[in-house]
Parts: sequence; C-alpha cells; structure tokens
Amino acid sequence: MRHLSAVTIASVVISSLVAAEKELSVEELAAAHRKSIAVITVEGRDGKQHGIGTGFIVSKDGLIATNMHVIGEGRAVRVELADGRKFVPTFVHATQRSADLAVLRIDAKDLPALYLGDSDKLKDGQPVVVLGNPQGLKHSVVSGVVSGRRELDGRSMIQLAIPVEPGNSGGPLLDRSGKVQGIVTLKSAVTQNLGFAMPVNALKPLLEKPNPVAMSKWLTFGALDPEDWATVFGARWRHRSGRILVDGAGQGFGGRALCLSKQPAPETPFEIAVSVKLDDEAGAAGLAFHADGGDKHYGFYPSNGELRLTRFDGADVFTWKILAQRRSEHYRPGTWNTLKVRIEKGKLICFVNEHLVVEIADDGLTSGKVGLAKFRETEAEFKQFQVSKRLAVDLSPDTAKRVKQAVSDLQSANQPTEPLAESLRSDAASIVLLREHALALENQAKRLRELAQSVHRERVCDQLSKLAGAKNSSIDLVDASLLIAQLDNDELDMSAYRKEFDRLASRLTEALPKKADDEARIAALNRFFFEDRGFHGSRGDYYHRSNSYLNEVIDDREGLPITLSILYIELARKIGLKMEGVGLPGHFVVRAKPAGKPEKLIDVYDGGKTLTREEAAKKVESTAGVELTNEHLKAVAPAAIVVRVLHNLLNLARDERDVPGALRYLSAIVAIQPDAGPERWMRAVIGYQMGLRTQARQDVEWLLEKKPSGVEIRNVRELQRLLDGESR
Repeated sequence: MRHLSAVTIASVVISSLVAAEKELSVEELAAAHRKSIAVITVEGRDGKQHGIGTGFIVSKDGLIATNMHVIGEGRAVRVELADGRKFVPTFVHATQRSADLAVLRIDAKDLPALYLGDSDKLKDGQPVVVLGNPQGLKHSVVSGVVSGRRELDGRSMIQLAIPVEPGNSGGPLLDRSGKVQGIVTLKSAVTQNLGFAMPVNALKPLLEKPNPVAMSKWLTFGALDPEDWATVFGARWRHRSGRILVDGAGQGFGGRALCLSKQPAPETPFEIAVSVKLDDEAGAAGLAFHADGGDKHYGFYPSNGELRLTRFDGADVFTWKILAQRRSEHYRPGTWNTLKVRIEKGKLICFVNEHLVVEIADDGLTSGKVGLAKFRETEAEFKQFQVSKRLAVDLSPDTAKRVKQAVSDLQSANQPTEPLAESLRSDAASIVLLREHALALENQAKRLRELAQSVHRERVCDQLSKLAGAKNSSIDLVDASLLIAQLDNDELDMSAYRKEFDRLASRLTEALPKKADDEARIAALNRFFFEDRGFHGSRGDYYHRSNSYLNEVIDDREGLPITLSILYIELARKIGLKMEGVGLPGHFVVRAKPAGKPEKLIDVYDGGKTLTREEAAKKVESTAGVELTNEHLKAVAPAAIVVRVLHNLLNLARDERDVPGALRYLSAIVAIQPDAGPERWMRAVIGYQMGLRTQARQDVEWLLEKKPSGVEIRNVRELQRLLDGESR
C-alpha cells in the first residue's frame, strides 16, 4: 500500500500555511494557477471518451484531487496536465463517496501544487474563482462570490453565485489569494448562476489517511461477472451489490444494447422477471428473451409510459415488429416496476407488477438466451432478475385480500373532475365538505403509511429474533447486520448483498497462497481488504447512519470500527481463520487467534494495524478517557456485537430526536435480547408517547413480572396507571 510520502505531507502542510496572502485579480489568478489544473477524461466500454471533468494538483509528487462522480467506479481514467502531458493513473489514492471526493496518483514529479486553505474561515460574500473545463472547454475561468452554506443530502456545502457547468466538477474553488477553499461538485437545477462546492477541509483527511487501490484493481469494481453475464452492442453495464446499472447509448441501432445471462433458459414453458427503474420515462429498458447473441430477440419493456412487446428480427427498425403497445394503470412512473413474461409454445404472456398487460400468439423466435435490454440514451437500474419454470407471486391471494380490506374505504379517483365540479358548484358548502373529505383521506394515508412501517418493523424484528434464537453463539453477522440496515430501508435487497459478500469471499479465497498457514492467511486478508478493495475507516461524518449500514459499508468501502470489523471477521471465517470481536471502550477491534502463534489485536478501522496492549490502552484513554482493564479485552458474543450496532443507531436517533427510529432500534434489541430490561422500558415509554398503547402495556406487564435490574419499578407502575386511566 502506498501512503503519503514525506514530500506529499510537506506539500499539504505548506499549502495550508505559506500561500501568498496578497489578493490577486482574476486575470492574475488564472495566469498563476492554470498550470495546476488537470483535464480528467473517462472512457466507456467502447474505449471512447465517456465523460470529462476537472482535477487539480495537490502534491508535487503526483496527487490529483477531483470528484468521485467524475471518475465513477470501475472506469478507465486519463489525466492531462496543462503542459499537454497525459497520464494513466497508477492508483486511485483515496475516495470518499459520502463527500463525493477522490484523489488520483499519477507517476510524475515536481508538479505545481495548489495551496489548500481553511474553508472554515470562508465568509459569505467573499469573492472566489473557479478554474475548470466546462462543457469540455479546457482551462476556463469564472468568478463570483460565496453566497452561503447549505446542507445538501446530509453534507455541508459551499453555495456559490457562479455559473457551474458539466466539466467544472472536480475543479478548485480559489479565494483571491489563490488558496483552494473548495472542490466544485454540483450545478443548481433551478438557476444558471448557482453552484455548490465541497469544502476543502473535507479533502484533507483523504490526504492524511488514504485508501490506495491500484488502477488494475479499480477497473474490476462494479464490473459484471463474466461467468454470469455477456454484453452485446456496448453501453456501460455494471454491477453494484445486486443491482445492474446501465448508461450510455449502445452501438446497436436506436442505441440498443443487451446484457444476456449465461444461465441457460429452461425448456418451454418458463418465466422470466426483473424489476426495472428508468431515469426518464422517455427511455426504454426491460427484458430480453429468445436472444441469439446478436440482432434477434424479443423485448418487453416500458417506453414513453407504455408497455411494449417487440420482436427484433434484425439490425434496424425495418426488421423490428412491435407486437403490442399498451398503457397500464398498474405501471408506476418514476419508480420500480416488476416486468414478467411467461413464455409458452407459440404464446407470450406479459405482466407488469403482477397484472396482465398482453397475451399474444407469436412463434417468430423459439429459443435463445434471456437477459436485459436498453435503448437510446436510457439510464436504468435492474434488480431481482429471475428465470424459472414458474416464478412465485410476491403477494399471496390471502395477503392481497387482507391489504385490500385495510384500504377498503378509499374511493377510486379515476373519473374526470370537470363533471363533478359542474354538479357541485351551486353549493358553496360543498367546498368545505370536499376539503374535510380530503383531510380525512390524507389522515388515512398517513395511518396506512404508519401501518406499513409497523408491519415492516415487526417483520424484520421477527427475523432477527429467529436468527438470534436459532444460533445465538454463532449468529451470522452479515445476515444480522443486513437486517439492521433493512429496518431503515425496506427496499434493501438482502439476497443481493449476501451474494456480494459471497463474491468478496470467493475473490479472497482465490488470492490465498497455496498451503497458507494462519499468519499467511491474515496477511492475504489484509492485502485484499485494505489494498485491493480499499476498505477504510470513515474520515468525514463519522456518526452518519450510513456507516452503520453494512450494505453501504460494502458499497462505499468505508464505515465505523464495528461495521468494518463485522465484515473482516466474517471474511476471515470464510478462509478458516479464528477471529473474535473485542469491544474496547469507544473503539471496536478484532482479535486474531492464529494456530500455534500468539493472539493479536487488529484495528480494522486503522488499516489492519496490530495493537500491543500498551497501544490499546492509549487508544482507550484517548477515545473513552478510561483505563484499560482485562474486562475490556474479553471477546464480545456475536449477538452482543449486533446489539452494539443497534445502540450506535439508537444514540443517533436520540440526538436527531427521531422517535420512530428509536422505536425501530429498541424493538430490534429486544428481539435479539428479550431480557434487555432498560431497552424494553424505553420502548414502553416511546410506545406510550406514540399512541401504541397495546405494545406499551405488554412491555409494562413484562417489566412488572420480571423486575429486571436497571429499571425503576415505581416508574413502570406510574406508566401502568397512565395506561389504565386512558382505558377507562
């Protein structure tokens, strides 16, 4: 792993301290600093330029800062300096997706690095200058002022009264003394002369604690597994934890591109299905089947708000036959829709969201591969691609009946409003009544959303309870952690992330030396985890919830000590290593127990550094202000590790006054540890506050019967009196 050299560290320090304080004109700034600006281009799968952005030199020995979204993931990147020299980066030196920041390393010396300022001192109204490559116009200059600070997607951003265009992304925001104060990130969708920049102070931790990934490894991130998929006609297909994403026009006529499964299709009859979401309803993307690996196949997909079934018999539109094109009230624009096709002999039956769209007789194509298709410039996401003789319907008839009963009072709003308005306009009281009715429906919709949240919470907690009850001593930390993430994200596809973890484990196993002993396995795990995959401790918003969600830790390769340790422990287990969690006060670490060798403490948050007892004591003193004891060094049971993650989230919910969130985490803790008295008491109080009287009463009755330690029983009796008083 290549960390910051002494030259780089000196450059960063100097950049913050000795930049010229003299204010320069825009012309002087441009002349002085253009030589530090880089053009960053990204290649598509066809080897052609896919995008362009800006970078700037932050160290003499070859570090270039830019945006994460400029370089993307798994893309080939090129860097062109102002003097015309072109480089292929050797490393993606550091990334932080949550801050949209990346640092590239090129093999170059004595570069003109920009000075880094202190963005905390930047003032509203202060004049600033942006250097970049807007719309591909290289080395452009634009000036303006800082117009404020804004929270966007949980990130503190510098708001700019400056016209920002595509290609400016990743460029430096300079004050009039030439210091970098930010990295241009976003253009406003509302007005032309408004943009946003990430404060430069968010970049400094990446330079201090990089997570270098060799470019050869970076190019494999997000790549489709060639054992599972084959692409036809280009476009950019990639994999991200169970979802397949596509963008860019395909080389086929009309921007057509295919992604075909290497899984053989069953003999007819069979069914295929996928959930798809389009970035723009004017696009088109969906299922492909009976594909010959070239121009011939069927397609069933949404296009301009309609569902279309087409037979493609050749390379151009003259050989394409639209078999059916229908609108469906069951299609949901702007979100996920599940497409399904049942293929029978001479017949095709197509569904959207389990509702029939078209049934048609056609035998123009009778066999071939199955997969995905997209057209034009469509950007789309796919998930839950399935092929089977018969696919199960997600919603059973009984469940559908009960859900329908729950919303039976809601009336259809399909009929036009004009005739209704005509019939009611003579009576002014109708306006009041309509508004009252609308308010009642809004309240009902709110209650239905609350019901859906409750059902989801109870379902996940039930799964956690079963997982902990079945194998408390050997609970699968990956499954349990993904269930925690699913508490807050009911769309999370657990099976997809489980497969992604298994994929990581498979790659790690392949990297093991032959006949490796435990020491060699630990070394291989560290190389894979920290160097090849770039996992690292969160440097920015340490307490962001994303750092506690294992799916996002896998996606972004950053997290808390405990979530990184969970992933590390479970990967270690996959290659036969004995690892256990150690819950030091304020900092979670891992203990490795190699056969025939002394045990060692490993700080996964700090790049796999081995800690002596003295170093562990210093860390505990600095993070928690206490003295290390033998009790602190005891192994933490798997179920307790999961509960510790939940407590982290519970603390965040308290700080943010997120009462429903606190209820979710408390319910999950009680599901895993039914004897958790203080947590059950907190849940009882929150249940009472939220009007969940039945649950609150059940918790109170349990507390009065068990009288657990850590709970003041007189307070429980007082809550019981309040509940009893309301029931009278």
